[in-house]
Amino acid sequence: MVALVGILVTLSLPYSQAFWGNGNKVNTAVFLSPKFVLGPGSVESRFYFNVDFPRGHIAVKSFDAEVIDEAGDPVPLHHTFLHHWLGLHFWEKQWDCQNIFQFFGLGSETRKTATNIPDPYGIEFGNPAEIPSGFEEQWMLNIHAIDTRGVEDKLGCTECRCDLYNVTVDEYGRPLRPDYKGGLSCCYDHTQCKVKQGFEGVRRMLYLQYTVKWVDMDSYVLPVQVYIFDVTDTWKRTPNSTGIDAEHQCMVEYDIEPCHATGLAGDGCVDNRRISLDMPFGGYLVYGMAHQHSGGTGWPSYVFFVTDLREGGRMTTCYPQPGAIEISKGETLILESNYSSIRHHTGVMGNFYIMVADQLPKPMLMLHAVVRTQDGMLLSTIIWAAVALIGVVAAIIFVVLYRLKREGEDGYEAIGI
Repeated sequence: MVALVGILVTLSLPYSQAFWGNGNKVNTAVFLSPKFVLGPGSVESRFYFNVDFPRGHIAVKSFDAEVIDEAGDPVPLHHTFLHHWLGLHFWEKQWDCQNIFQFFGLGSETRKTATNIPDPYGIEFGNPAEIPSGFEEQWMLNIHAIDTRGVEDKLGCTECRCDLYNVTVDEYGRPLRPDYKGGLSCCYDHTQCKVKQGFEGVRRMLYLQYTVKWVDMDSYVLPVQVYIFDVTDTWKRTPNSTGIDAEHQCMVEYDIEPCHATGLAGDGCVDNRRISLDMPFGGYLVYGMAHQHSGGTGWPSYVFFVTDLREGGRMTTCYPQPGAIEISKGETLILESNYSSIRHHTGVMGNFYIMVADQLPKPMLMLHAVVRTQDGMLLSTIIWAAVALIGVVAAIIFVVLYRLKREGEDGYEAIGI
């Protein structure tokens, strides 16, 4: 009975008190990137150094972002297409493709994709023992946005087709390959996608607004490591392979040839790209999320809604039960990315993000972890279930005492030992 009362008291506490038994609360802060200006068909693609971010030894719980205008209102995706944004940390190390090193980042699906890291986990930053002597921890943002108001071909602009941007050299002035039809090398900063003749639109000042939730790092938090996989990874298994980052080179993007060009049609119009990777680490999967572009039809072992140009596209995240998926060092990961090949696509991506913990929560913490549920589900159901359970126990005790009392009144005596 006392134990049940304790459970009820725990469940009735606010989340920050119930889970973080030492009083460690979840903090929230909203930041703005430096402003950028876009007109119809124009492109913003640059890095911003030393941007605002929570300081100190912390564990990040979520990192969400969206494009807003000067008034603070969200900008519709069909007006400003957020190709991608990246949150980059200077000092952390992680295993992934050599030219991808962000801890946070999404694309056009960013508004409705959950980034919450379940309790008691978090991404650790600001550990004094890991920051090189004489250096200061810093963050930077990479924002790639395309203004699609009034353009001739919205999908073509968002897929960075070179003919629509009238581009023949990359951002460093190097000539593009003759077979390069579209991708990041054609929609770099200050390039211009073709706009319909006669269309006029105002230039707008925009910001990337990002919201960070975190807790102070302590013994209650279990740190996770972030790993990013790319289906364009060129890694090949050799007798001397170690799986470390120096062996991994990623193309980042690739093209989808139309099925009429490949001789396929109907239900066969699916482009499948598949790679195998050996895991150089072990641990327990805590979080997973995939990133594809328009035309993506999913990952065979990972179900999610495919992003498109309509507002509301999202990527569904994966939250396994604690301990349900254990990754063994040396285990083979098979990564597949499927795209519709009914039409030609340029510059598509197939990335998969996972967070892995070295250890599972202690049994005592598991009780507290149920307090926080996905999408902020109310705790009333849990609390009332506990109340009902206590009521049942109390009723049983009452019946037992009543029967003992009646038995005493009927002349029975307790047996003394």
